[in-house]
Amino acid sequence: MTGHLLGYARVSTTEQDPQLQLDALTAAGCWRIWTDHSSGATASRPQLDALLDHLRPGDTLVVWRLDRLGRSLRHLLDVVEDLAARGVGLRSLTESIDTTTATGRLILAVFAALAEFERDLLRERTMAGLAAARAQGRVGGRPPVLTADKLAAARRLLEEPDATVTDVASTLGVSRSTLYRGLAG
Repeated sequence: MTGHLLGYARVSTTEQDPQLQLDALTAAGCWRIWTDHSSGATASRPQLDALLDHLRPGDTLVVWRLDRLGRSLRHLLDVVEDLAARGVGLRSLTESIDTTTATGRLILAVFAALAEFERDLLRERTMAGLAAARAQGRVGGRPPVLTADKLAAARRLLEEPDATVTDVASTLGVSRSTLYRGLAG
């Protein structure tokens, strides 16, 4: 039995009209179409979640463009990997990618390799930057909230007979746990 073509459309705001996507998905033969009105970076896409739950082996998820489906290249590749594991294809009308074909799978594999390459380059540049900063005596990270001066002031304030850790921490603008850690260290 051949599966269904199921469409997914997404527009970024409620002011945008998804009609162009809906027309293209209908013309491609989609049996049913789910539509979200949300930003590309938004994690919550209830219609996409409903569609993904609805898909069965042999079905093909059809999108107008790949950027309608994934929040990022990594997210897109994760979705495609999940679809493939479930026996579901992906077709993008604008990019002419169809993972039910060998060529479509090759194109997505190249995308995945490029994404991994980009992550590796970013990791290498970050590590090189941190090493260069360390070589110059700079240390990354957030500066300590409880400075040596504040810690000395805290010790003096805590010597007062009616002083509490809560009051001293509040006076210094730090949390009680930060003050306890400073006093213990």
